[in-house]
Amino acid sequence: MANPEEIQKITLVDENGDETLYEILFTFHSEEYSKDYILLVPEGVEDDEEVDIQAYIFNPDENGDATEEDLVQIEDDKEWDMVEEVLNTFLDDDTNFS
Repeated sequence: MANPEEIQKITLVDENGDETLYEILFTFHSEEYSKDYILLVPEGVEDDEEVDIQAYIFNPDENGDATEEDLVQIEDDKEWDMVEEVLNTFLDDDTNFS
């Protein structure tokens, strides 16, 4: 597990104005779509707890940072399939959770 100081976080605001803090699970770049993606999990979940993972297209700045305004919903089904495949590969790799 990563050192708590190393975990990056982002706050998202839903349509009701409620804020939720998320931890960045990982980011990746797709050559196929020429886009960057970010996957988020709610802060404070246990390793064995089932959660909804949020995935977005994101446009980081030159330092690799992004804010909620830099996140874009994924609307293309084929693009979603690609993101899910990357996520499943990540989740299947036990070294990501040691």
